[in-house]
Amino acid sequence: MSDVLDRVRAVLEKIDLPDGGTLMSRDMVRAMRIDAGHLRFVIEAPSAKVAQHMEPLRAAAERAALSVNGVESVSVALTAHADAGQSQTPQLKIGGHPKGGDRSIRPASVGSILAIASGKGGVGKSTVSSNLAVALAKAGRQVGLLDADIHGPSQPRMMGSAQRAASPDGKIITPLLAHGVKLMSIGSMMEDGKAVIWRGPMLMGALQQMMSQVDWGDLDVLIVDLPPGTGDVQLTLCQRAAPTGAIVVSTPQDVALLDARKAINMFQTLQTPILGLIENMSLFHCPHCGKETEIFGHGGVAQEAERLGVPLLAALPIDLETRLGGDAGTPVALGQGPMAEAYLRLADRLIQGGVA
Repeated sequence: MSDVLDRVRAVLEKIDLPDGGTLMSRDMVRAMRIDAGHLRFVIEAPSAKVAQHMEPLRAAAERAALSVNGVESVSVALTAHADAGQSQTPQLKIGGHPKGGDRSIRPASVGSILAIASGKGGVGKSTVSSNLAVALAKAGRQVGLLDADIHGPSQPRMMGSAQRAASPDGKIITPLLAHGVKLMSIGSMMEDGKAVIWRGPMLMGALQQMMSQVDWGDLDVLIVDLPPGTGDVQLTLCQRAAPTGAIVVSTPQDVALLDARKAINMFQTLQTPILGLIENMSLFHCPHCGKETEIFGHGGVAQEAERLGVPLLAALPIDLETRLGGDAGTPVALGQGPMAEAYLRLADRLIQGGVA
């Protein structure tokens, strides 16, 4: 009977879907079988809402299958794919337009808000954010980590959290807990691998939700891992959440510093205090020969900090264990060794400065 089923699949391949593709190319046909000429299969819609409009398509598939030689009767069932994220966050719409005008979105139960920023991507800003959060938690602080890089969320992977964020009432979101840090990311509310294709207003709405609709509880410090650049998310955070201060991360080479200066200028324009700069990938220490190599140059961020009159908070080397820890969801600050100590010193400096 496999030849009959192949012919059925061929006719179903000709049934176009309203939003593109066919039943077969979109992999919506399930459990197809034929017994004594009676054909059965299931059409699985991507959601219950979509399934409500698919009855004409189901009927068309039934008629098409009945036209195949060897098929005497057809039974086609219509079902919907159960989305795990939606089942855990009932009626919670993610990424709507912001509400409340210019009203503050700063959680009342949060002490300090630290914005971790960079002018460009790829300088290790998210790595610094996750390890600083863990280091502060190890130092006894109550810490939250908000992944505000809506288009490229990485904190769920870096913090080793594969769970979906839950909302018991469809309004308030319960943050995840990883390594003693409360965590919230759009990556914990979307399907894995699904791109966030949103314009500015939806980005701002998502930030508002993750700031004001999350049950953060009492926190000493909330670290906000910002996207690279100087766009809508940065503007909304600075204008509506009044961060305690910003830390700008850059690699030492001139190209990165050009963009870091723009991030610094943005915070100055928005009157957000700059707490200091971090030079990341400052040098590479070869574990085999012991030689130190300044792959991206060295000292450029220190010179920029001196020019601005702000502290150079840390100079962090390129480190294999840091990269491995981020990929594995176990930040290097959790363990022992030079990199963990560097992040603990950074955390202590911020605590002593009264901002964490």
